[in-house]
Amino acid sequence: MTNPELDLLQPYPFEKLRALLDGITPADVPLVSLSVGEPRHPAPQFVLDAMQQAARTVENYPSTRGIDELRQGIAAWLCQRYGLDNPEKLAEQHILPVNGTREGLYAIAQCVLDRTQRDRLVLMPNPFYQIYEGAALLAGCTPEFYAIDENADANIDAITDEQFARCQMIYICTPGNPTGAVSSEAGLQRLIAKAQEHDFIIISDECYSEIYREASGPPCGLLQAAKSMGLDSFDRCLVFHSLSKRSNLPGLRSGFVAGDAELIRRFVEYRTYQGCSMSGFVQHASIAAWSDEEHVQANRTAYDQKYEAVIDILSPALNVSTPPAGFYLWPELPVDDQIFTQRLLAEFNVRAVPGSYLARAPGQDNYNPGTNHLRLALVAPLDDCIIAAQRIIQCL
Repeated sequence: MTNPELDLLQPYPFEKLRALLDGITPADVPLVSLSVGEPRHPAPQFVLDAMQQAARTVENYPSTRGIDELRQGIAAWLCQRYGLDNPEKLAEQHILPVNGTREGLYAIAQCVLDRTQRDRLVLMPNPFYQIYEGAALLAGCTPEFYAIDENADANIDAITDEQFARCQMIYICTPGNPTGAVSSEAGLQRLIAKAQEHDFIIISDECYSEIYREASGPPCGLLQAAKSMGLDSFDRCLVFHSLSKRSNLPGLRSGFVAGDAELIRRFVEYRTYQGCSMSGFVQHASIAAWSDEEHVQANRTAYDQKYEAVIDILSPALNVSTPPAGFYLWPELPVDDQIFTQRLLAEFNVRAVPGSYLARAPGQDNYNPGTNHLRLALVAPLDDCIIAAQRIIQCL
């Protein structure tokens, strides 16, 4: 016997991609993979050095809340980045380390959702990071999707009061995956007001927050928006951040959740039983990473260069523009996204993800907002991204 809710889970997008491409012989040219959103820029050496120097911390059990120095370092970064106040109080009451945003975004649903209220909803973007859906289903709750595109504020504003009235929790992703769209401060404040009115929790996935275009400037965060409207307690607001994208450290599995102190307190209680505290050497490496911005600036510059080069190649044939943040492109194709993905591998040895695999087709109209889109993760080196863009044009 197993948990019957496991049967509600759909295959992960990359499982579907493997099945789609099974049996296809790639073209006899070097592979360029733009399918997985795994950063490939070099990890900062000073972070690796800090981790090595802290290797002896494996001799001790780490605590659920993490060491004070890590929470203080995160609090200092939040204050510097988002203009928050009182770092001492933030570190003590409002911050908890997590082992990457994926683990945290899943676990928070198990902690805060009430499975006895099955008529209440967990709202989430569509297309979306599939962890949101799995977390809601395994918490015994009902996912409800809202379509997203490049207009992040309008997408949230389109959610009805009836949906908000039934909502237990909403996932938002800003900057968005895969659109790169960013919610404005005013848009976030309208959502916060809805959460206060209808008593639901906002979970803001902000793991792409530092991969923004320099010309666009840094995106607003949920806690920043809350503070600006006088909500210094961040009631019903939680943000999740990660070093994976910001610092090219996906294998470190290091991030944090911050916000509503009572929700953080309950999450600490939950995680004490779950037993997923952050290893000591990872904590020390994380302190080093959060305290430095120079490597983050270099990271953004590298992505900006890729966008500039790739957009020049793709824009004559596709309706595509540089998003304000993130490292994805989300072009709409003039052909079927699955067939194009197959031909792109077979004829040009480029891997991408069909947009329909990242979304659902809910409701009576059975409309999948990812249909005939392609997700391109610009994580490969600049020259490889240029080659991939040229091959996409040839394939079109």
